[in-house]
Amino acid sequence: MTQDSNVEKSGFETRAIHAGWEPDPTTGAVIPPIFATSTYKQDGVGGLRGGYEYSRSANPTRTALEETMAALEEGERGFAFASGLAAEDTVVRGLLDPGDHVVLPNDAYGGTHRLFDKVEQRWGVAHTPVALSDLAAVEAAIRPETKMVWVETPTNPLLGVADIEAIAQLAHAAGALLVVDNTFASPYLQQPLTLGADVVVHSTTKYVGGHSDVVGGAVVVRDLELAERVGYHQNAMGAVAGAFESWLTLRGLKTLAVRMERHCDNAERIVEFLEADSRVVEVLYPGLAGHRGHEVASRQMKRYGGMVSFRVAGGEEQALAVCGGAEVFTLAESLGGIESLIEHPGRMTHASVAGTELEVPADLVRLSVGIETVEDLVADLDRALG
Repeated sequence: MTQDSNVEKSGFETRAIHAGWEPDPTTGAVIPPIFATSTYKQDGVGGLRGGYEYSRSANPTRTALEETMAALEEGERGFAFASGLAAEDTVVRGLLDPGDHVVLPNDAYGGTHRLFDKVEQRWGVAHTPVALSDLAAVEAAIRPETKMVWVETPTNPLLGVADIEAIAQLAHAAGALLVVDNTFASPYLQQPLTLGADVVVHSTTKYVGGHSDVVGGAVVVRDLELAERVGYHQNAMGAVAGAFESWLTLRGLKTLAVRMERHCDNAERIVEFLEADSRVVEVLYPGLAGHRGHEVASRQMKRYGGMVSFRVAGGEEQALAVCGGAEVFTLAESLGGIESLIEHPGRMTHASVAGTELEVPADLVRLSVGIETVEDLVADLDRALG
């Protein structure tokens, strides 16, 4: 399946299109087919063709996706899962033991916090939420049993930025692994493994798939020892991506670069509009010079992404009205698709962390800025704010 070394040395867009698959030697098909099979004929006992025996363990369509993700994140191995949370759970249980401790962002995605707080904690893995932008606080939260530091950057939904390189140094000095959730940035805007991270996780449902038509997750690791452990647990736990989901995600990856450029263009124009509007009291976007993480984001990201959050002057009631009043922006959870989405994190994606240290402001609105005509998006927000 793997392309030659020339592809590995090529630019991002070339790798997105060509890595992980060579034209089929029998038919010349340039796109990987959907291998809709559960099992594979063996040429005698143990005589596997290409290493395939059962599709939980490996499937050619999934292999193409996994190799493409590894190429784009500049890692050694990639693994595709049924969801982002399945990917996260496999990383935790594959790389940690009961009694270990994890440092988490204090504004992590609600599903990630729920996974650690309600599932992994019962399994014996403790966690401490901390502001990742405060390196002294990160260092203070690391203790002898800390075996993993978990980073989101930018974070969901407050768009906080963590210095991957600096936190990698802190984690490694303590003998801990650094895991980075790269979902918001996508591999096009940020490659955490090149900055010192050991593991990257994605909800490929979001920007990687990019069309709001597939649920999936991915893990990419920096070295083969970690790859062996993650791969063993991927097979043993079994929450793998199916062939059709892998094919859809691969199709999305091929246009990731051009989509991300448009997402960023539109987001920057919307931020400009919101910044000038008196009905908005704060805009959260790493591209703003006044954003606390702007300098770090400028150093480790190619651009600042398509996610924008803002707080409205009228409090929670007005935030709900804005979400309900939008027409071009669709009121829905998730993010990273070609269509623009609007949501109220406190009542929707982050309802599970209400009353915890991860609770988000009630007046907060989150936008996933799509690739529509930007003038239509601005006009829609103007009406909704009114």
